[in-house]
Amino acid sequence: MKKTINAPKAPTAVGPYVHAVEANGLIFTSGQLGLIPESGSLPEGVEAQTHQSLKNLATVLEAAGSDLGHVVKTTVFLDDINDFGKVNDVYAQYFKGESPARSCVQAAKLPKGGLVEIEVIAVKKD
Repeated sequence: MKKTINAPKAPTAVGPYVHAVEANGLIFTSGQLGLIPESGSLPEGVEAQTHQSLKNLATVLEAAGSDLGHVVKTTVFLDDINDFGKVNDVYAQYFKGESPARSCVQAAKLPKGGLVEIEVIAVKKD
């Protein structure tokens, strides 16, 4: 059984998909760019986009009954793998203590000219 999650406070999806799907107590999010929800624009720089991407994920997880503390796996897509260190510095501010498992890859190109996109798998809060 699965449940579709749309988060009204998150940026509008840029394609035919939903913000997240819950199945058997797990929440699978769609990738979140660093889009500013109110304007749909991207802030300048990979650090600012990483902050916004993680804020967007927090918003989606909240709508799904979870939060960043319940994330078990992340996948980070970078426009330029040379930004790995900068993204790590921001990422560490959101995942303190025991970090989730993570994959990080360079993508040929991200939607809307984004510099970073992050997706997560989380467990639902009790």
